[in-house]
Amino acid sequence: MKLLKRLEKKLKSNDQKDLLIEEYESHFSYQEKTSNLNISFNRVAFIFFIFLIISIIFSTKAVYLGSLKKKITQNKLIKSEFRSGIVDNNGNIIAKTVITNNVGINPNLVIDKKKLLLNLQLIFPKKSKTEFIKIKRKLNENKFFYIAKKIDQDQLDELILLGDKSIITEQKISRIYPHENLFSHIIGQIDDNNNGISGIEKSFDKELKKNNLPLKLTVDTDIQYLIREELKKSGEIFRNLGSAAILMNINSGDIISLVSLPDFNLNKREEISDINFINRATKGVYEFGSVFKTFTLAAAFDEKIIEPQTEFIDLPKSLTCAGFPIREYDNKIPSNLTAEQILIRSGNIGSVRIGQKVGEEKFKLFLSKIGVLDEINFDIEEVGKPIKFNWGKCPLATASFGHGITTTLLQLAKAYAIITNGGYNINPTTIAKTRNLNDKKKILNDGVSEKILPILRKIVTTKEGTASLANVNGYEIGGKTGTAQKSIAGSYSKKKINTFVSIFPTSNPKFVLAVMLDEPKTNKDYIYHYRDGSNIKYKGTPFNTAGWTTVEVTGQIIENIGPILATKY
Repeated sequence: MKLLKRLEKKLKSNDQKDLLIEEYESHFSYQEKTSNLNISFNRVAFIFFIFLIISIIFSTKAVYLGSLKKKITQNKLIKSEFRSGIVDNNGNIIAKTVITNNVGINPNLVIDKKKLLLNLQLIFPKKSKTEFIKIKRKLNENKFFYIAKKIDQDQLDELILLGDKSIITEQKISRIYPHENLFSHIIGQIDDNNNGISGIEKSFDKELKKNNLPLKLTVDTDIQYLIREELKKSGEIFRNLGSAAILMNINSGDIISLVSLPDFNLNKREEISDINFINRATKGVYEFGSVFKTFTLAAAFDEKIIEPQTEFIDLPKSLTCAGFPIREYDNKIPSNLTAEQILIRSGNIGSVRIGQKVGEEKFKLFLSKIGVLDEINFDIEEVGKPIKFNWGKCPLATASFGHGITTTLLQLAKAYAIITNGGYNINPTTIAKTRNLNDKKKILNDGVSEKILPILRKIVTTKEGTASLANVNGYEIGGKTGTAQKSIAGSYSKKKINTFVSIFPTSNPKFVLAVMLDEPKTNKDYIYHYRDGSNIKYKGTPFNTAGWTTVEVTGQIIENIGPILATKY
């Protein structure tokens, strides 16, 4: 009985123990599950809370920035006129208008100068110590000044966040030129008030401010780039002072490319005072030398005085005019030549004889008709005015071979276009516009172009000619060289202006390319490559005439731009 009771007691004890364990485990299990749920919920809530706080901060900042920006920009907003864009013949942007931000400080509103300087150093880390010394000095002068122009949006936001009433921001309309130097002498410049002061920007200032549509030009960016690159290379090879080139459609007058070196970055808006930056294509007035011999012969053809095969017998090696000798540049030139041979061999004495046959008045009238004597009317006002030429028997003689008479490269290109396009007058232009080419006025007699073109071609293809380096295979190039001594202080120096005016293709003329090098030097190490398919090479030359400098550059240019012209024009 006692045993039974003890057993029951033990069983009771075990049951209670098991029950307690079961209840504890049940309780523990339940508590564990509850704890996991709570932790997950708390994490989500915490993350949500953090995101909520961040959103509130950013929203507040945005509202704050917006209110401050509006408040500050309203303090001083420069009212600038909008200018429409400028595009090339293919629609590529070469000038556009954008809105930028300038930042200045009103020292009278500064509360803590040291704090402001410290903040500015943090916002503008690229500014030098010297620049901040200047800023500190200006703060003490109590006059408004700019600390930065055309700043980016991030810097602007940082400045606004300072909440400093002394910081004044202004929105300004700015002119941007994506190609920097490429069109500098065509496009021109604007001043700080967005007004055109040179080039197209000045000539079409009203139109650019008035119209929303971009102003379309005739120039081609790709061709402009290639020609400029070749002129830059020529500067390295022949170490010339400067250079210029004009490529023009001889039938329409559309200028496809106009380059003058050295040029300048339009985005920097610097004042250009060095005369070496002159627009050599339009503004520079030069004696071009033997390229004028083409005009002498063309004038004789126009007057129907001679034919290409007209013979000139017993030409002397020299003439005297007003006590000054006129000689052949090459003593090997024969005494008996036809009219076309005189031009091919660039004879001085023969050209004088042809000029004398034409006569002073008729030759003067001819030069006037083709536009080389008077100032040209052009899209930009930076054009040179040919020096007044005092005519007479001796001046007629010298003008016949291009001595003493001046004009611009632009006018030279125009004149060559007229004498090779059938004798029709054209007006060079950089502005793309619709025109009826059938309305062109014929100013020369029939037959002039037909007689001149084959001769220009022979100057390039024959041994007697002076431009064989420009004989690019497949392009039928014709042209005339000119090597002229520069007139300095009333006398002629050894420094030269070397020119080559080319027409191509001569069987169906479309383009005139006038290239000029200012004071080129010889390069005895330069390797000349003939482009006629012969693969002939020639190293160096002691001569710095047009045939060895400008013709070489022209040949390289045509070789590079030819495929583009063939496909696009």
